[in-house]
Amino acid sequence: MKVIVIGAGPGGYEAAIKAAKLGADVTIIEKDKFGGTCLNRGCIPTKSLLKSSEILSEVRHAGTFGIEVEGEGKADFAQVIARKDKIVSQLVKGIEFLLNKNRIKIVKGFGKLLDKHTVEVEGEGFRETLEADKIILATGSVPVCPGIFKYDGKKVITSDEVLSLQEAPKSIIIVGGGVIGCEIGQFLRRMGSEVTIVEMMPHILPLEDEDVAKQLERQFKKDKIKVIAGQGITSVEVEADGVTAYVGDKQLKAEKLLVSIGRKPYTEGLGLENVGIKLDNKGRIIVNEKMETSVEGIYAIGDVVPGAQLAHLASAEAECAVENIMGNHNKMDYQAVPRGVFTDPEVSGVGLTEEEAIAKGYSIKKGDFAFRGLGKAQAMGQFFGKVKVISDEKTDKLLGASIIGPHATDIIHELAVGVKYGLTAKQLGRVIHSHPTLSEAVMEALQDVNGQSAHKV
Repeated sequence: MKVIVIGAGPGGYEAAIKAAKLGADVTIIEKDKFGGTCLNRGCIPTKSLLKSSEILSEVRHAGTFGIEVEGEGKADFAQVIARKDKIVSQLVKGIEFLLNKNRIKIVKGFGKLLDKHTVEVEGEGFRETLEADKIILATGSVPVCPGIFKYDGKKVITSDEVLSLQEAPKSIIIVGGGVIGCEIGQFLRRMGSEVTIVEMMPHILPLEDEDVAKQLERQFKKDKIKVIAGQGITSVEVEADGVTAYVGDKQLKAEKLLVSIGRKPYTEGLGLENVGIKLDNKGRIIVNEKMETSVEGIYAIGDVVPGAQLAHLASAEAECAVENIMGNHNKMDYQAVPRGVFTDPEVSGVGLTEEEAIAKGYSIKKGDFAFRGLGKAQAMGQFFGKVKVISDEKTDKLLGASIIGPHATDIIHELAVGVKYGLTAKQLGRVIHSHPTLSEAVMEALQDVNGQSAHKV
């Protein structure tokens, strides 16, 4: 079985490795760096930057823990960026090592479909045609930046450029209060920038539980991050000394403006029209539950297909697609995909939010537990936030959960297991949790669904 994978992001390179391990003859085509957006311009770079800002915050608050630090903690912004670049470079090399170890042919260039079995690759100084039995499209996404914002890559930027800044701007307007906007906004604020986030929806993190999102807004207020929600920017003027944006009758001025309102599938020049692959009204490739497109033998995964644009979801879709290609029948399940926002405090969720459950017609029960009630959180000095659990009133089965607080993105996963396998709050709440740990908040919230939390005040 000959398999071609176009794109070497989290979905693409994992699809290639999975197929090779199952015995396929695999070629992967990548026009840029291995790791895609996640590794080079997304997940990993932002986590590196956020860790630096977290350390800075801890140094500044060291006195709380009885630690004396002379002078004021300051950030060397260029060194922060250099550390990020080093981490990314190491991980990119690691992916290349894994591809080579699994005897996957690497072709550096731009892949284009000629027909359902043929891909033309154009690279630096060459053009070649490759044949395959099956093809996987994993070309990812690019930032959306409508003309109203007057993008120039210097004063008006996207997430691509903001991660390569060599100094923190004195001030910045962030358009969009989603994951990228919130993470970058808090990082830059801790680096000394004046930050204003403008979110058109009623609150930041509009896809998360409203209760949790509003708690993050309260934290941002403490951080002196200005949030304008429920209004959009109507016009932008790029000037010699910065940017002016208009929100209703408000005038906002800043050194830079970051547009982080979403990403669109990267399918330009891919040759979809040559084979008749169907798209939805947002330009995303339509696939079935096996991740197969409307053209037999061609599969698509990751940001180019409908659904959440998450690296770990692309990896799961890669596994599903490859298993079907190799004859091991599999169906993609989107019921319990964990979500994460790596702000301080972190935010995570899985399954339905309270608003989504009610909109779907469920009668629900809720349980929650504040981290403030945990000995571990008190010892850490990180007790802001809570765990919130939603279950079906009739069956007690878990419908979803949301967490805001320390290590929220790490402790969401037992709740993801509960949602995926239809466990009840009572069943999962009976699992013994180590003490003292942050995960005790999950146990207490589960027990609170049925009014049985021993430590709920």
